[in-house]
Amino acid sequence: MYANKLGRLLSGLRGWRVAAVCGGIRSGSSWTAVCKQRRRSACPRTQNLTVHRRASVRSASQTTVDPDELRRFQSLASKWWDEQGEFAALHAMNDLRVPFIRDNLLNVHTGHHPGKPLAGLKILDIGCGGGLLTEPLGRLGADVLGIDPVEESISTAQLHSSKDPELRSRVCYRACSLEELSSVEVGGEEEEEEEEERQRAGQFDAVVASEVVEHLANPETFAFCCSHVLKPGGSLFITTINKTKLSYALAIVAAEQLFRIVPSGTHEWEKFISPVELERMLESNGFSVQSVQGMLYNPLSGAWSWTESTAINYALHAVRLRDDPPTA
Repeated sequence: MYANKLGRLLSGLRGWRVAAVCGGIRSGSSWTAVCKQRRRSACPRTQNLTVHRRASVRSASQTTVDPDELRRFQSLASKWWDEQGEFAALHAMNDLRVPFIRDNLLNVHTGHHPGKPLAGLKILDIGCGGGLLTEPLGRLGADVLGIDPVEESISTAQLHSSKDPELRSRVCYRACSLEELSSVEVGGEEEEEEEEERQRAGQFDAVVASEVVEHLANPETFAFCCSHVLKPGGSLFITTINKTKLSYALAIVAAEQLFRIVPSGTHEWEKFISPVELERMLESNGFSVQSVQGMLYNPLSGAWSWTESTAINYALHAVRLRDDPPTA
């Protein structure tokens, strides 16, 4: 039945070518100590921070959190670890996105233990949900902080990771938005720079935002804050959905209405973003895009594969440029 529906749908489309740890990770602080200290706390809102780098200050003018998206994911918070449920496609996506992150990081960071190739690296997982990507990155040896504005999702993530002793010292979670974490509170009229806030900037070797950008209220704020929390030379990994007629037909009509791969209303086509637009946004906030790869989901097999086409889903790797040296 699915094969017939998919065949009819694709034949009709041939003409279309178509969110530094809260309170600060101080230099010398151990990751275990930080996790224990902050495990049950949400990120406090803080003063605005002026960042002297190539990122544009205008991008911190709005929050990344969409209240409608917040309510939608609150209703799904208990279902993250049902591998046959609403998030089955995200579980399957780990077969692509985990090696994509690992291999690109190993191209930059060499000399790690073969069994724990990401040991010694600090990774921020934005919009982590129940920790579907956070946990495998932790098992590769990285120290991972997962953040999500949905407190119920964070509770699910904490409960699940607590069952694995291997993750207790490597993975921790915070219920907060990206701009709260990066010490940028939107909407304020005064801007202050404090030493403690400076220490929060540039703490992560990598930032991951997988299937997040298409749910944001303001992608410009997201790009600005990612630049703020990354170390110079740090990597940003994004998977998201292109804004094409084909992506509307497959990611919304097929995935939500025909095959029920994800709940109806999960996506808004207006929020999808093309690789060209995303690259422009990142470059204006101090990033250099290294690679863009297409991704394809097969609803019949439930598996993802790489493809040359970025018309539907794609993965992007960008690097935060190093700050320009001060001029005399």
